[in-house]
Amino acid sequence: MPEIDIASLLKNYGLSITDARKMVLSAFVKNRNALTQRDICNFTDTGFDRVTIYRTLEVFVEKGIIHIIPSMDTIKRYSLVRSINNADCYQNHLHFLCDNCEKTICFDMMPVPSISLPAGFSVKETEVIIKGTCKDCK
Repeated sequence: MPEIDIASLLKNYGLSITDARKMVLSAFVKNRNALTQRDICNFTDTGFDRVTIYRTLEVFVEKGIIHIIPSMDTIKRYSLVRSINNADCYQNHLHFLCDNCEKTICFDMMPVPSISLPAGFSVKETEVIIKGTCKDCK
């Protein structure tokens, strides 16, 4: 993944550049897997409280910087939207959930298969989760 200028990215999305936003975005840039709020708290030792991190995550979702990964539990997982770096990347893509290590991995370049819905239905978004064992756990 190409290097991201965090301050420029925040500015491009119309966000003020705060230490909390830089720290949270940096956690996503450094990690290619989906992250939970707890993961971000564990990766950083800056003293930001959970509410600050949660609000930052929600703003990033709203602005389209990160997206929420579908999961089989109630824990929200987030991932950096790959089109920030690559305009050819698919926004709707597959997600792989490892049964062993519980990592969630975005398969960016694998588009969600097209599904024909009955007349009168329209698609807002499609979520596909593939469950199994990741290459690191085999």
